[in-house]
Amino acid sequence: MEIPDDLVQVGFVSGAYGVAGGIRVRPFSTDADALLHAKTWWLDKPGLHDVDVRRAKLHGGDVVATLVGLADRDMAEALKGAAVSVPRSQFPQLEEDEFYWADLIGLDVENLQGERLGAVADMMSNGPQSILRVGAGEAERLIPFVDQYVIKVDRDAKKIIVDWGLDY
Repeated sequence: MEIPDDLVQVGFVSGAYGVAGGIRVRPFSTDADALLHAKTWWLDKPGLHDVDVRRAKLHGGDVVATLVGLADRDMAEALKGAAVSVPRSQFPQLEEDEFYWADLIGLDVENLQGERLGAVADMMSNGPQSILRVGAGEAERLIPFVDQYVIKVDRDAKKIIVDWGLDY
């Protein structure tokens, strides 16, 4: 199978699940829809390859899954640490004002005064909300991804407008 050019890493294998070859995947976001809906995942261990998902479900904060061809616990344990990727084209459709983290990373962030704060380097969660990690090093800013601060996300212009000062 040809490797899709829109692969997005959505989690990693944290270990085996059960004795029949199930795996436990730690998703990178609190919403694991991409993992739960995709019928094919891409793992990078031992090399990048596709696997067919027989069944996947939420279990605690993780996704547990059985994969075609994974028959026992030893095979599952050998995948520990593998990155799990899904083609962006297989992500479930979102509502108008919803965004996948992968779509926000790399966008420029500008405040209401037109001052550039940097680019979204990463996203993280503190539980109740997601947080934009903008810039890097000493100039890094952590901006809560909530309506109070995020005014507009313009994916076409590759820009996020925020109500956030340079001195925050």
